[in-house]
Amino acid sequence: MIDEAQAVADTRRWLERAVIGLNLCPFAKAVHVKEQIHWAVYLPESEGGLLDALLAEAAALVAHVPAVRDTALLIAPNTLPDFLDFNDFTARAERRLARAGYEGVLQLATFHPRFQFGGTEPGDIGNATNRAPYATLHLLREDSVTRAVDAFPEAEDIFERNIETLEKLGANGWAALDVGPRAAKP
Repeated sequence: MIDEAQAVADTRRWLERAVIGLNLCPFAKAVHVKEQIHWAVYLPESEGGLLDALLAEAAALVAHVPAVRDTALLIAPNTLPDFLDFNDFTARAERRLARAGYEGVLQLATFHPRFQFGGTEPGDIGNATNRAPYATLHLLREDSVTRAVDAFPEAEDIFERNIETLEKLGANGWAALDVGPRAAKP
């Protein structure tokens, strides 16, 4: 079982080396450097309380000013190891966030160690754009996303650029980044 400190350390390493290091998200560096990311961990193996934890993180995020907490990562290292189960959970989570009044206020992005885009093979390197060491639910403020996209030229090209970056890097290059869970290493 992964503990809180390990989950945050592994996810932070992934953020720094892959997301920021490869510039997969050009908006991540600023909030990381300014320490505006809230790191939360849900440790149980059962998903039973994960929706409640997500709603609590959503409430806490909107209760803070963006200069203090602009985004939140809820890491679930011991929960939903199967990607299809995680994908089903994500759909339920988005509905619950909408019912709780966060539609148009918060956005949910998701990451999983076995993330797979529809129409791709599990080993396609492009899937790595959404692969994190553990199941992770990322809450973003809609206003912050809008400001970031407005300030970034050709934001609509980010996904295609990321696929190109990962294809150039290749599976061996991705593995060399060492962005998986440390606890699973020999």
